[in-house]
Amino acid sequence: MIRVTIVSPNHALRVGLREMLGGHENIQIVGEAARLSDVNEKETEVAVLASVSLTRNVDDRDFGILFLTDDIESVRPMLTVGIRAWGVLSLEAGGDELAAGIAAVAEGLWVGAPSLVEGVMRLPKGGDGLGEESLPEPLTAREKEVLQHMAEGLANKQIALLLNISEHTVKFHLSALYAKLGVASRTEAVKRGIELGLLSL
Repeated sequence: MIRVTIVSPNHALRVGLREMLGGHENIQIVGEAARLSDVNEKETEVAVLASVSLTRNVDDRDFGILFLTDDIESVRPMLTVGIRAWGVLSLEAGGDELAAGIAAVAEGLWVGAPSLVEGVMRLPKGGDGLGEESLPEPLTAREKEVLQHMAEGLANKQIALLLNISEHTVKFHLSALYAKLGVASRTEAVKRGIELGLLSL
């Protein structure tokens, strides 16, 4: 069960989001707040921020954040400060899309509507020379499949079922991925995959 707090200065919007998400069996709405600073960090895994004006950095927060906005520029500064995990979806997103975004952020992934985040997530950090050819050893086709499904928010068991392999084999592929990408976590692997152009989100 993913513990979610809805954050918006607009009471009607908070009510609408609560009703939209309340029917999902894996989501528990644990609170509502008008400001991010009012979120109970001990209870919250993912904060859903809708139409919130952010006046301070959010990198000291111990939960993932799903931004609901149609203006990526309004949240762009917040996406580079080291948030544990984040997503950006349109304010027009439906209940299933919101639930999928929340699940992915809860897994520690970065997600978003392509029309909103393409310009943000495609920007390489660290200068020139990025690309799969910069890896000491290229990823296999199966490793790329595992990385893509991981970026979509799927758990190891779900990836195993989808690819018709064992969960142990998925873990083996993940270990190989981490070694080749030079990372130590799912979040870092997805970030590195985006930088190298290996992922389509």
